Amino acid sequence: MAHTLPSHVSVVVIGGGIMGCSTLYHLAKMGVPDAILLERNALTSGTTWHSAAQVRALRHSRNLTRMIQYSVELYAQLEHETGQSVGWIQKGSLSIATNPGRLTHIRRQEALAHAYGINARSISAGEAKERWPLMNAKDVLAAVWSPEDGRVSPSDVCAGLVKAAKRLGAKLFERTGVTGILTENGRVRGVETSQGTVMCDAIALCTGLWSREVGAMAAAEVPALACEHFYLLTKPIDGIVGNTPTLSDHDSHLYIRDDSGGLLVGCFEPMGKPIAPGVLNGSFEFALLPEDWEHFEPMMINALHRLPILEKAEVKMLLNGPESFTPDGTFMLGETAETRGLFLGCGMNSVGVASGGGAGMNLAHYIVRGHAAYDLTEADAKRFAPIFNNIEHLMARAPEILGTHYDIAYPGKQLKTARDLRALPLNKEYREANAHMGQFYGWERPLYFGKTAEPVLRFDRPDWFENVRAEVMAAHEQAAIFDASPFGKIEVEGPDAESFLLQVCAGHMARSPGSVIYTAMLNERGTFESDLTAQRITQDHYRLFVGATAIKRDLAWLRRHAQCYNVTLTDSTETYAVLGLMGPEAARIVSECGAGDLNNVSYFKHGTARLAGNHVRAARMSYVGEAGWELTCLTENASDLYAALAAAGAKPAGLFAQTSMRIEKGFCAMGHELDADVTPIAAGLDFAVRKGNGFIGAEALSDVRARGEVSHIVSLTLDDETAVPLGHEPIYLDDRIVGQTSSCAFGYRVGKPVGLCHTREPLKDGVRVQIDIARRMVDATVTIGPLFDPAGKRMNR
Repeated sequence: MAHTLPSHVSVVVIGGGIMGCSTLYHLAKMGVPDAILLERNALTSGTTWHSAAQVRALRHSRNLTRMIQYSVELYAQLEHETGQSVGWIQKGSLSIATNPGRLTHIRRQEALAHAYGINARSISAGEAKERWPLMNAKDVLAAVWSPEDGRVSPSDVCAGLVKAAKRLGAKLFERTGVTGILTENGRVRGVETSQGTVMCDAIALCTGLWSREVGAMAAAEVPALACEHFYLLTKPIDGIVGNTPTLSDHDSHLYIRDDSGGLLVGCFEPMGKPIAPGVLNGSFEFALLPEDWEHFEPMMINALHRLPILEKAEVKMLLNGPESFTPDGTFMLGETAETRGLFLGCGMNSVGVASGGGAGMNLAHYIVRGHAAYDLTEADAKRFAPIFNNIEHLMARAPEILGTHYDIAYPGKQLKTARDLRALPLNKEYREANAHMGQFYGWERPLYFGKTAEPVLRFDRPDWFENVRAEVMAAHEQAAIFDASPFGKIEVEGPDAESFLLQVCAGHMARSPGSVIYTAMLNERGTFESDLTAQRITQDHYRLFVGATAIKRDLAWLRRHAQCYNVTLTDSTETYAVLGLMGPEAARIVSECGAGDLNNVSYFKHGTARLAGNHVRAARMSYVGEAGWELTCLTENASDLYAALAAAGAKPAGLFAQTSMRIEKGFCAMGHELDADVTPIAAGLDFAVRKGNGFIGAEALSDVRARGEVSHIVSLTLDDETAVPLGHEPIYLDDRIVGQTSSCAFGYRVGKPVGLCHTREPLKDGVRVQIDIARRMVDATVTIGPLFDPAGKRMNR
């Protein structure tokens, strides 16, 4: 360990667990030899040392899976690079199912594994019993076997990472606690420590259990909270020889493996125990929390059922070690919105060791190159609404997140805690219409209307199927109201508004006032940071509409690039409500409500009117493929406007109906078809991009265009009307995986299940393929372009 702190370094890594050690190693690998790591106590003394260290490659997305695959490769490489053993034990994992829902779930996971190149296969209950002889398999229906999964020794991994980093010039300072973070004009400048001050250009905050408090030193929001996490250790048991696969009995909330000749029985119980801030202080080093047998008892009963041999086993200890959890169960990675140069690598949700190698590599990428190695929007540090940093909400949500680790991934599942945080202007009206609500960025949004009872979640046709059909048909045959109020709204004003937006947006931003403009915001690689629509209100004023969950991220991106322009950026999201009035009766309704002039507004234009006595700005556009307007009004006028539209015959429609109609129209969405790995050309959106230079990403896009890249997005219609694709399903052509679904729904106007898909190779219109839905192959037809109204005549009339 180094003894004297340098006065200035490029990057300070705070925290000596798996994330900090991995980040330090990768910074050194990427040419930052003066990076240092500060650890308040000793390496791995927080959460890392007591991790069960399961390394299971499969995750719900390609890039999270790719990240863990990288971890496996890295940990194996470390032994050759440093001579440090990492304790890699590759005995595979066995996931059992004891009910039909879980069986579908694990078979969907098996299908996903094939799409991501992971070795996994279904096996019978009998074969599962052969692989885990001590298991009671009487209630097991089937299992999935993943032979390449394993586990490591977390302390040894960290020792290897630091050893390699130090060889490359990086330094480690243990017993050096951070007492403050220095900032200037919203950017980090240095850290104050118990051993002195170090000035720096960037900070990697990898402080695990204490990340929220350390982030607050730099005025940054880090919504993560510690919960108690339990696993039982037994003394040696007859019949356990050598190492076993990890047994996942998620219906019982358990994971089980050998440990020193005995058993390790861990759990993610349905509702965990939160740890209030301040309980884990600076002296919490290689420490554990008190045993809590009363809390663990239901899990122990489950374990005794699965492993009868436990009845005779001697208990070594009930380990209770804290782990940190975020409001959605995914870690935080990347630069904060509040403070430039402060990068998060924390909130690991009990998968820190498995993810740490790849997550540390990506965090180093963020710091050195300004972006992750591949799209990790789902882990973006800027994705949470500020309200989730509230300690009361975290204390409620984090214990539920712990329990969701082993949930069945039913479509439509919603979290139960920390709800009703942000209400839409029409919340009262929607509740009276029996809306079933879902939470997005803290907002409660209607998913569908007319709910008569809580839906029973399932993988086959959902309880809300007919409710959504009625809403789609209302929009298709009459008129429906879709609430777009949660979408972020950003006012861009000033003499440089046009030149600024021409720089940060790839679309045709110089169009005249009164225009509506769809555009991408690209990065230097020519891939998506965001997509949005803009209304040019005056020569010096645009209003941008961004995704409901993207406002914090997009506003930070815009502010970062606005410094050299004479513009002001204002978040007006809560100032305005937006109601989409869509359907063939929309024209009659606005006329009856006193705004007949809106029928003269042409497609992708906007105009103002008095509708039911209220001022509205109406944009002629459609996200659902039916004619209509998006009506923007002051929030306080939304109830009057809604009442008038409803009285004239418009019906409310929810997010499920909107998604179905979007997919039928082939409209791409961020987080589904669009992300930081995808260019507008690959998404079939090159028509909305200016040619030539003058905007961020233009040069990269020109290179891609010159190489002949074409769209990789196609539409799919499934033959089987009862099939329920959910997204991420592999697509087969002649027994080869040629793509993966990205958005799926039932297409009520088409009369079949439908989807959008990313393909790995060009597919011809009309080609027949098969979709793997939980290992059942369903025939489907490829369509190049929209499935419904491909010429767009209904939107333009």
